Amino acid sequence: MNPQSQLLQTISQQGYSGKIVSIQIAQKLRQNLEDQYRNGMFDEAFYKEYLSGFKFEPTESLPNAKSIIVVAVPQPQHRVTFTVDGKAFPTLVPPTYLYGNATIVKVRSLLSSFLNPQGYQINPARLPMKLLAVHSGLAAYGRNNVTYVEGMGSFYRLAAVYSDLPCDDDRWHELRMMERCENCRACARNCPSGAIDPERFLLHAERCLVFLNEKPAEIPFPDWCEPGWHNCLVGCMKCQSICPEDKPFTDWIVEAGNFDTEETSLILAGTPPDRLPLSMREKMEDSDLLDILDSMPRNLRALMQNTA
Repeated sequence: MNPQSQLLQTISQQGYSGKIVSIQIAQKLRQNLEDQYRNGMFDEAFYKEYLSGFKFEPTESLPNAKSIIVVAVPQPQHRVTFTVDGKAFPTLVPPTYLYGNATIVKVRSLLSSFLNPQGYQINPARLPMKLLAVHSGLAAYGRNNVTYVEGMGSFYRLAAVYSDLPCDDDRWHELRMMERCENCRACARNCPSGAIDPERFLLHAERCLVFLNEKPAEIPFPDWCEPGWHNCLVGCMKCQSICPEDKPFTDWIVEAGNFDTEETSLILAGTPPDRLPLSMREKMEDSDLLDILDSMPRNLRALMQNTA
């Protein structure tokens, strides 16, 4: 068995899924994004915020990179509980937000432990992960523009690295929607903002709740965004929770933190990280909640308004 097959077997034994593709895929990804941008497929604000910061060249520390390794790791939803008026107030966070740093470290450690003894190196890759996963053949799009991996649904996190492990596989899998989606409109019907358009492949990302509520708390929701649409502490689960492909995973929820009355008040007041109590800051760092702290006051208030 060659090193590529051995590595994929090692990844699979961890319960993960992976693909190894030629470094040439990176430039194809760049061209693909630029073409879609020039053709007006992306809202300008969405493109600048989410799609303009990728790096399509390996770092100088790995000039002889020959491959990209992309790995999908199963990931649950997380429940974060606050204390409001003396009562527990549970909120949900979708699979792709929390414990991401720990997951990425775990993947890199797994890859390094296999490759380094064989004389190969890895380096982090900052690439458009969803496009990489689909064009590599690891994932497929749903009608909701969320990507799905066999055996994981959309409940997973992606990690990618460059490597000098040889790989000649430069197959470019065209964007495709899962066959199951062809005659299914469940996500479109359940999307409160109308972001999922049955008439086009791409999501109207500028109308997606994810795009709206990932912004800092000082940026208000637009007037057309109804309070009753909010359902997560950040992001949105409306299209995933109704998706038949995700049915085996929607009850997979892991606790990710409890905040007492004082801690909840500090969050609602927009307290910056350096002014939080050390124990609270460490708790939020461990779960990556600090990464979404700047959007939490506004989003938490929106959820509280829904239950008032």
